[in-house]
Amino acid sequence: MQVPPPGPKARKIIEKDSQFLATTTKTLPLAVRRAKGSVVEDVDGNRYIDFTCGIAVTNLGHVNDEIREAVEAQLADMWHMAGTDFYYQVQVDLAETLARLTPGDFRKKVFFTNSGTESIEAGIKLARWNRPGKQFLAFLNGFHGRTMGSLALTSSKGVQRERFFPLMPGGNLVPYSYCYRCPYRLTYPDCDIWCAQVIEDQYLRKVVPPSELAGLVFEPVQGEGGYVVPPPGWTEEIARIAKEHDILLIADEVQTGLGRTGRMFAVEHAGVAPDAVAIAKGLGSGLPIGALVFNADLDFGVSGAHSNTFGGNPLACASALATLRILEEQNLPDRAARLGERMHGRLEELKEDWPLMGDNRGLGLMRATEFVKEGGGKEPAVKERDAILKEALRRGLILLPSGTSVIRYIPALTIEEDLFEVGMDILADSIRVVSKAS
Repeated sequence: MQVPPPGPKARKIIEKDSQFLATTTKTLPLAVRRAKGSVVEDVDGNRYIDFTCGIAVTNLGHVNDEIREAVEAQLADMWHMAGTDFYYQVQVDLAETLARLTPGDFRKKVFFTNSGTESIEAGIKLARWNRPGKQFLAFLNGFHGRTMGSLALTSSKGVQRERFFPLMPGGNLVPYSYCYRCPYRLTYPDCDIWCAQVIEDQYLRKVVPPSELAGLVFEPVQGEGGYVVPPPGWTEEIARIAKEHDILLIADEVQTGLGRTGRMFAVEHAGVAPDAVAIAKGLGSGLPIGALVFNADLDFGVSGAHSNTFGGNPLACASALATLRILEEQNLPDRAARLGERMHGRLEELKEDWPLMGDNRGLGLMRATEFVKEGGGKEPAVKERDAILKEALRRGLILLPSGTSVIRYIPALTIEEDLFEVGMDILADSIRVVSKAS
């Protein structure tokens, strides 16, 4: 660290940003100059270990050389030709690979998008196209994007929906399986997974009949909502409910997919094969690309029912193909599982000393800590969480918040083990400093 962030050059960029860019979700005063692997350098010469991957996007590290070479080779041939109107090899090769890798022993098709929310929008249209019912079930605390269809299924923060009414009609929200803060005040496993059973027992009987539902949209692990991991049996139960009532099951794997949780896709932990899987973020390793992979029997089958301009851009497809190849060749989902267990062990050791750490949870290298006020309760420690983020940045570690008082840890699946340990040391020191001050 050369200067405390933000340094003088960073402050100039931040000032210009506030003058010319729309207000979004800027979290920390970090102005990036370059990034390579798991190390980020800011404009003032500070170097940081990255435990964010650009929000689970650069899962193979920044500026991965093999991916760069694949994109450069494609760049020399063609940048754009509208893959929704014309044909090219790299797009069909990527679609074939995604159809093979996504769960489900049935024939699949792919619709390419540019982002996670666009993948969810495609899922919404696919479900309405194929089912007489036009409504949806999704889960409180979930995040599926901010476009107007996806937003009707999003509820991780009130500000996301504030002042945008009316939303798309037909978005019904039910409590997610959040064992640390069970909405029904029950305890797993004695609860018999009531948070899933209540859908059939109450909501489908009294709120929205199954005949009115087109799809059930869920995150296998909630992302923006706080990296909430449902208990064993929950995913299987909602899949059963969807199947028995002929409701399309749509898994939002935008943040959980592509090796992040220790499996290629998070639903594989439960052995569930959704009707459709929404993908984005890590698919292009930083180039904007997403996809909806779905049972081929559900295809629109009518030209023009759904399309776009940039979906399946050849540069992004080349990046995605290289990303998937590396994930498989280097067996990175298994590496994520192994490093994730090591991370969890270190977090649990820290928790023994610092009660500010209320709950450590996650799968693979999709990990998080929910911070709570000391004293034995579960009051969210928002200020303390934010202080840890700033202290970590000052010491050279980039972290992101999530949920109400959660910090998420999403390092690259390729992070060097010594760098990983240094990052964990900085995290420990930051928690220690804030805990002593609180």
